[in-house]
Amino acid sequence: MKKVRLTAVFHGTVQGVGFRYSTQRLAVRRPVDGFVENEDTGTVLLVAEGAETELKAFLDTIKTSRLGRLIKRVEESWGPATNDYKSFDIRY
Repeated sequence: MKKVRLTAVFHGTVQGVGFRYSTQRLAVRRPVDGFVENEDTGTVLLVAEGAETELKAFLDTIKTSRLGRLIKRVEESWGPATNDYKSFDIRY
């Protein structure tokens, strides 16, 4: 299995609503590693590594969960994995 990296920036009402905690709960159900954190711009940054199919399913799960109603737009970028992460964490 070749690992890749997904970087996603979520726009909308995504801070102060439990977005990071809910994302982490969804992540632990999948074989993905990385982090989620609030940005100063009011967005939420997600960086995750794993199999591309797993990452796409993870992103779809976020979008179709209760979080989906809070998301106005998602900027996605894909690249090679760096294997810098061993779990999926919330950054503060």
